[in-house]
Amino acid sequence: MNTPLSWIKVYVPDLDVDVQEFVDCMTLSGSHVEGYEKKDKNLEKIVAGKIESMEKHPDADKLVVCQVNIGTETIQIVTGAKNVKEGDIVPIVLDGGKVAAAHGDDNEYPDGIKIKKGKLRGVESNGMMCGIEELGSSRDFYPEAPEDGVYVFTKDSGVKPGDDAVKALGLDDVVVEYEITSNRVDCFSMIGMAREVAATFDKPFYPPVVEVKANDKDVNDFIKVDVQDNELCTRYCARVVENIKIGPSPKWMQDRLRAMGIRSINNLVDITNYIMEEYGQPMHAYDLDTIAKNQIIVKRAADGDTFTTLDGQERKLDSDVLMICDGEKEVGIAGIMGGENSMITDNVKTVLFEAACFDGTNIRLSSKRIGLQTDASFKFTKGLDPNTAIEAINRACQLVEEMGCGDVVGGVVDVYPDPVKEKVLPFEPDRYNHLLGTDISEEEMLSYFKKLGLVYNEKDNTLIIPTFRQDLGCMADLAEEVARFYGYDNIPVSLPKGEATVGKKPFNQRVEEMAREICERNGFSGGMTYSFESPKVFDKLLLPEDAKERQAIVISNPLGEDFSIMRTVSLNGMLTSLATNYNRRNKTARLYELGNIYIPKALPLTELPEEKMRLTMGMYGDGDFFTLKGAVEEIFEKLGIAGQVDFEPSSEIPYLHPGRQARMAKGKLDIGIIGQVHPEVGDNYNMKGEAYVAVLNMDVLTMLATFDRKYEGIAKYPASTRDLSMVMDKGLFVGQIEHVIAKNAGKILESVELFDVYEGEQVGEGKKSVAFSLIFRAKDRNLESAEVDKAVEKVLDALKKMGIELRG
Repeated sequence: MNTPLSWIKVYVPDLDVDVQEFVDCMTLSGSHVEGYEKKDKNLEKIVAGKIESMEKHPDADKLVVCQVNIGTETIQIVTGAKNVKEGDIVPIVLDGGKVAAAHGDDNEYPDGIKIKKGKLRGVESNGMMCGIEELGSSRDFYPEAPEDGVYVFTKDSGVKPGDDAVKALGLDDVVVEYEITSNRVDCFSMIGMAREVAATFDKPFYPPVVEVKANDKDVNDFIKVDVQDNELCTRYCARVVENIKIGPSPKWMQDRLRAMGIRSINNLVDITNYIMEEYGQPMHAYDLDTIAKNQIIVKRAADGDTFTTLDGQERKLDSDVLMICDGEKEVGIAGIMGGENSMITDNVKTVLFEAACFDGTNIRLSSKRIGLQTDASFKFTKGLDPNTAIEAINRACQLVEEMGCGDVVGGVVDVYPDPVKEKVLPFEPDRYNHLLGTDISEEEMLSYFKKLGLVYNEKDNTLIIPTFRQDLGCMADLAEEVARFYGYDNIPVSLPKGEATVGKKPFNQRVEEMAREICERNGFSGGMTYSFESPKVFDKLLLPEDAKERQAIVISNPLGEDFSIMRTVSLNGMLTSLATNYNRRNKTARLYELGNIYIPKALPLTELPEEKMRLTMGMYGDGDFFTLKGAVEEIFEKLGIAGQVDFEPSSEIPYLHPGRQARMAKGKLDIGIIGQVHPEVGDNYNMKGEAYVAVLNMDVLTMLATFDRKYEGIAKYPASTRDLSMVMDKGLFVGQIEHVIAKNAGKILESVELFDVYEGEQVGEGKKSVAFSLIFRAKDRNLESAEVDKAVEKVLDALKKMGIELRG
């Protein structure tokens, strides 16, 4: 945002500081200054001079010798300018002065060009007449300047010999550039920045006093407005001006627009540009005679429509672009640019002024799609205050009357179905001070708020926030306003208050990290597979047609069929990775993955699905079922649930070998599955041989896990060991035996360890031999042999009931 200081002083006339102090104070009060430019940086000793007489140069046909009155004296200047004559008043740079550039030279002169008196072809010259380019500007902003020659002040300019020519041209200004954050929409206007300046320097603020002098006619007889999309157009204001007189703008308006880098065109166009800079509210003017049926309709375009904008370019539209239409056709793209079919010409008689508030997001997206960005669209994308629209359009009509360029018709069409209301926040000075570490009085705080336009309601102890301050929404925002104008540099240094806390990872991440560490310790490498899969996965895994896993979420815009659903089972990615390793002749592979599966609560989706974390482990080659089981049991041990998980034989999991699979559970809690991959599933993945997988439900493990450990001292009494070798049916699982031993051996049993499993001719067909080592110990005494024998006898009696016998 660029703001000329001369324009700021219109609203803050008592401002009297140098430029450096101004930018420093504004930055400290929160309006960060990027930089500033002095328009007269390289302009020195330049005055207005009147040419009293002209004579031909005695030795040069193209030069003339002029006697120039500069107010205090008459000096002689030799010039080659062809456009000057006696009586003209022109800018003169005196001996020792500086100009910004050289005539006809495109080079830049950062320090300007020094002018000295001297002789031209033997005739003394005590200065130089200046063209507009030599003064650092151009004909873009001074169209009255000649294309090749000296600038001549017009007779109605009021400039006299000796006057400061730089000031007379409006070049004695400073333009300050601010970095405005997007939440301070009010500061994208001259009035908004002037309010900040007045508050920063504690000076009175004088915004424009708007009084519209309109005729007795009714605007509703001239125009009707129908807004068909109130979400994209929250407010639409329209006023009519008749008897238009097109002409140049007054000098003060041209100077202010010029300082903003805006070229003056004519009074009507300049008024709309002026309002956009003064209020930050874009406006548009239509020739009312081109508006069919005297009707404005605000609605969306149709897909495939085309529209020719003011710049003569045809734009392709879609149904997301908001259009301004009359009773028959489109006349403008809302918030971006008007149409060629309703443009203002020199023959205009009646003008329709538009000031509206359009949805900023829609304007930004529409501007991008149609490839057209304008100053107006830039303003709208910031999210304007709808209440500014009526102020801006009334101010425009006031300027129309003051500049004599038309007669304002009485009344205004204002479509505003859902007015934005002022917010009300509690006034909490103690909380502001506590947050800031200050001791500022209530009166001082209220004085800051008053300067910013906030109103204090003493009865309710509340602050009424004007709608243009969209950034103020809570206590911290108000405390920041206090800090800005109290001065950040005045806030005392203090140590932070509160208690120090030790940072750590969330519990679920600690559980996952432990599982990951154990997997890698056992030789498993981490992998990551796609969450998007193909529906064909269910057939490859031999899942029945009514399997719940087939109830998957379908992707609305998939890359292809292979990525068209979200996975409900985690094995496909693991088996694909194992198969890739197998087919690349890797003799052994161990992989694990921590990833989510996605379970819909209902189909079609009505809410977000459940995301459940799974630890999937897979291996083939070096190792077998018991290798994988050992790694899983180590995870249970590290998570504090060793011995609590049952491995229950199963034959219901279709993608696992029917005789080599188990479910892992604690009571009714399903912890996961483990087993050998079904040979047919292996064939589906082009993988031969035996492969083993395990899937753990991490959400259940996280619920059961604990990292609390109770440590006991070194045992004081010796242990007693008994080895039991037993013959049993092959269908019995070792885990079942361990449970029976633990249940019947009593409190003196310290541990049970399986150390041998044998199947062969010596134990008979359908049988197997297993051997356990039982360690007994008492914490408070030496165990007697009889106590241990009694405990072992009790265990053997329980095992006999299961058909288990000691091996001879």
